[in-house]
Amino acid sequence: MDILPSPQQLRYLITLLELRHFGKAAQACSVTQSTLSAGILTLERQLDITILDRTAGKRVIFTPLGEEIAAQAKVALHALESVREVITSARDPFILPLKLGIIPTIAPFILPYMVKGIKKYFPKLQFTVHEDMTDRLMEKLSIGHLDLLIIAMPCRSEGAETYALFDDDFYIIFPKGHELERFEKVPIDEIPTKELISLHDGHCLRDQTLDMCHQIHAFKTKDDAQTDFVAASLATLIELVAAGAGVAFLPKMAIDSHILHQNTVSARPLMGEGTYRTVGLAWRQHSLRAIEFKKLEILFDELKNPAKI
Repeated sequence: MDILPSPQQLRYLITLLELRHFGKAAQACSVTQSTLSAGILTLERQLDITILDRTAGKRVIFTPLGEEIAAQAKVALHALESVREVITSARDPFILPLKLGIIPTIAPFILPYMVKGIKKYFPKLQFTVHEDMTDRLMEKLSIGHLDLLIIAMPCRSEGAETYALFDDDFYIIFPKGHELERFEKVPIDEIPTKELISLHDGHCLRDQTLDMCHQIHAFKTKDDAQTDFVAASLATLIELVAAGAGVAFLPKMAIDSHILHQNTVSARPLMGEGTYRTVGLAWRQHSLRAIEFKKLEILFDELKNPAKI
């Protein structure tokens, strides 16, 4: 009787395919690099095939057959996980642990509502939270290390299904006494793009900031929408604005959390098309927990209806 690959071997193979790096793949699988390498080698011997091209030096190059085996391994592993999910969910919805990923520009403002709502509506649900930028969260979702993401759309979401929860308007923040203070709502084409402070590359809020700037006709390229200042977090962004370094876009949920320096920073809503982001969920395509995930929408009822807050 032929020996079939184990689920752990499939995980090693899929993760290596996604990350193309033995060290990173081993870290993602929570094993040593030698354990992962040995697992791949054992799989090759079991199947009597060559998965990796070992003439490529340190680079991780899959053979054509190895690429196909890895693609099928992904389907097989998801099928195995789906069997478990179907049985468990049928017995008791929300009994399976939830590995949740969330982006930093949403996490501090939305997690308090989630925790309160889970205790109220889904007391059996156990969840862990992993905070990271969108691309890295999507990567972890695709290889099964996360079950569900809370993201800001639009964003790149290949291989995932998305579900919109609510829109989160953008505000412009600026130092007290700035010329924008004369507006009750700031027209998007009045934004001084040369003064805009953005977040580092990788933050979806940076991309959304640049997209909004493209509405301003005087603005030609993305480089025109940058000051000399780039922030690593919303807290740093606010500190730079308070210090008079420029202006910045900030989501309404951050404004509502009262994190601004009220004595030094002003905020105004924007007037124009596309001056908002959509907060939503993302999960792997064809996940059998999709019905469960959609039920979590109730956790965000207060954020969708600010009058209830």
